[in-house]
Amino acid sequence: MIRLGILDFDTSHCVEFAKRLNHQGIKEDQWVEGAHITIGFPGTSRIAPPGQILAYQREMEKLGVELVNRPEDMIGKVDGMLIESQEGGVHWTRAQPFLEARIPCFVDKPFACSIDDALRLVDLAENKKVPIFSSSSLRYAPEIVQFLAAQDHGKIHGAFSYGPAHVHDRNPGLYHYGIHPVELLYTVMGPGCEHVTCAHEKDVDLVTGQWKDGRVGTIRGIRAGSSSYGCVVFTERGVRTVLVDSRYIYRELLKKVVEMFKTGKSPLDNRVTVEIIGFIQAALASSHNHGIVQKVRVS
Repeated sequence: MIRLGILDFDTSHCVEFAKRLNHQGIKEDQWVEGAHITIGFPGTSRIAPPGQILAYQREMEKLGVELVNRPEDMIGKVDGMLIESQEGGVHWTRAQPFLEARIPCFVDKPFACSIDDALRLVDLAENKKVPIFSSSSLRYAPEIVQFLAAQDHGKIHGAFSYGPAHVHDRNPGLYHYGIHPVELLYTVMGPGCEHVTCAHEKDVDLVTGQWKDGRVGTIRGIRAGSSSYGCVVFTERGVRTVLVDSRYIYRELLKKVVEMFKTGKSPLDNRVTVEIIGFIQAALASSHNHGIVQKVRVS
């Protein structure tokens, strides 16, 4: 059984992941085999409301997670780490000691809040020859996986994804909840976006990306009215709508996380993760400059 440590309890993911991996407090059809969260450090947060970390800490203790006094106290006691802070800007400093110790890391979304931090994380992992992985759970939503596996639609010419895009000063632009529709677009389109424009209003971000092969992808980040996750895909054999049901997305993501710890290889090319951060950075820059086209930086 793979022993996992978990750092920062400022998101519901820490509890939801522990339930699925530790097989407690959730239905058996949500269980994920092969790893167990054994130890953790609650951490601090500039995003979670007061008292939230303590509430999650109590739940984590009920799920059998031992607490330590310092993050580094987990080194030597775990086979892998889950870096869970909601704030992408702290992920470099949170993950660095574990990567230096050659401990594989899953870094929850957003992977980083700058392309520089994203590259530093990937470069350190590569230098230490240790896997690192980050993804929104929407990448592995059963409906998306089934759509892409079917291949009956032929070539994908473009896509339009949508979802909630609530913002926070610590995760500006699409780094916060907007990461989900961005990941969904990239799951369908693949990497290769070169330029981005963003029409920004209080209640919406409309982002258009131009891929190097001439395809165009669009995201609607929703901040007013009812919203859900999904995408419209423009294909060789018709326009397909794919609606995402969120019931099993954590389970499917955790299967990939455990796969990474077992195989020592990330299930997703880190260059894709870096480009996603570059895409969001370019969209944010465009939103601050009246929609001026911005280049997607990947290095």
